[in-house]
Amino acid sequence: MKPPPSTVSRRRFLARSAAVAGAASLPIFGAQVAARPAGRKLRIAGVGIGGQGGADLHEMRSEEIVALCDVDWANADHTFQQYPSARKYHDFREMLEKEKDQIDAVVIGTPDHAHAIVAMAALRLGKHVYCEKPLTRTVKEARWVAETARKAGVVTQMGNQGMAFEGNRLIKEWLAADAIGPVREAHVWSDRPTTKGTKKLWWAQGIEKPVDTPPVPESLKWDLWLGPAPYRTYHPAYAHFRWRGWWDFGSGGLGDMGIHNLAPVFDALRLGAPAYVHGSSTPVFEDSVTAANVVHYRFPAREGMPPLTLHWYDGGMMPPRPEELEEGEELDREDGIILVGEKGKMLVEGWGGRTPRLLPDSRMRDFQRPPKTLPRAYQGSHYQEFLRACKEGTPTSSNFAFAGPLTEAVLLGMVCIRSGGRKLLWDSANLTVTNVPEANQYLHYAYREGWSL
Repeated sequence: MKPPPSTVSRRRFLARSAAVAGAASLPIFGAQVAARPAGRKLRIAGVGIGGQGGADLHEMRSEEIVALCDVDWANADHTFQQYPSARKYHDFREMLEKEKDQIDAVVIGTPDHAHAIVAMAALRLGKHVYCEKPLTRTVKEARWVAETARKAGVVTQMGNQGMAFEGNRLIKEWLAADAIGPVREAHVWSDRPTTKGTKKLWWAQGIEKPVDTPPVPESLKWDLWLGPAPYRTYHPAYAHFRWRGWWDFGSGGLGDMGIHNLAPVFDALRLGAPAYVHGSSTPVFEDSVTAANVVHYRFPAREGMPPLTLHWYDGGMMPPRPEELEEGEELDREDGIILVGEKGKMLVEGWGGRTPRLLPDSRMRDFQRPPKTLPRAYQGSHYQEFLRACKEGTPTSSNFAFAGPLTEAVLLGMVCIRSGGRKLLWDSANLTVTNVPEANQYLHYAYREGWSL
């Protein structure tokens, strides 16, 4: 399936990029990046830099930050102050139009619902792209962005920083050494939107849409913040940061921490598209994401590995406590992974696959660790890995070829929950739920007039 054609708002990007495209295999993409002189710093533009996007740029401050874009300059002021020579914009489309010959890479830290439109515009101009997770807001967007990145031939990286952790390499090396045997079951969790099993919320979920209409802050360009999402009046319940709890903008704890905590499992066990998914949740609201969810994925056998059942838990829901834990020890309620093999279990503590150990502890003490055979992240950094790849063409651990299918599967879990938790049979090749036709409406949505891929 191909992305929908661009409309008037994108026409100027396509016209300019087509004019500079030289390779027959990439007829609609620019090739400016290849002309970067050896040794010159990367020229980077940031879009959505008031929160995580600003943190991402800080990790890339060794390069030249030349342009910054945010719909709320007051909220982004701390980032603007760090790069006083960077040119400032409210609208990413204007920025890319004016700066396309002055930038090599684009860093995207907007809310999820704007990821795809910004990424596609940058990819079509032949720019390297670092995009925060999840890669997109909808299942179909993830497929379209990954396919566009493949055609563009540029460097990409999704912002699940745990892919640089040493623990991720250890998980794969230990599994390859048959530490727990073939894995047929996995349990993965995060307490988001709560934290450490408390009642403190990162953002609200499972609530009704607000009905009052407070004024839009003077510094916020609300129409630009909404971007392609259906129009609604401003409310502080949506922006800033609280957007993860609303279907139109995010996908709750699964879209947030699921990307981090499921990535090591997808990588180590070479997972792709699930055959089906089903689940259960707290009450489903029309506008806001469910407060707590349990989602069950079934993956077919692949590359010599047996079929796998994967269970996801969020919002305070937890897997059964492994009987192999020491007496009195409980699972960390914040984040974790349990891999159940035919010969034993592996517990991975912390977010993003940080610290694996075999269960019980006696098994870990007796374990003869295999040699470290896998390449480690460059300088131990997800960001430095991306920067090096842009300059030297080296691999990235969360390129869009990996991030796209991961995001598709993660978001399919929320399609399931939004459909009442019913079992959904998934035809990945055609991006279609085959047995519950009404669930397909949640795979994508009609962008507002004036916005398109």
